[in-house]
Amino acid sequence: MLTNQDNTARNARPQHRRENGEDRYLRLRNILNLIFMLGALIGVLVYFQWDKQTGTIIILVSMVFKIVECVFRFMK
Repeated sequence: MLTNQDNTARNARPQHRRENGEDRYLRLRNILNLIFMLGALIGVLVYFQWDKQTGTIIILVSMVFKIVECVFRFMK
């Protein structure tokens, strides 16, 4: 027969690394993600509304910000 304590321990969620230690790049990563999302959105709008080549360039430049963010994620 399971006690309440056994049931709670069995259903407990494993802790993430971020909860145990701070991610020193978290704020920078969030800013880079925001730049990426805005750039991608603007690039898609430009692509479909005005010029396909300019829209593609804007999207590719915003992808550079995402790649930099991924580098910081792996560095932690």
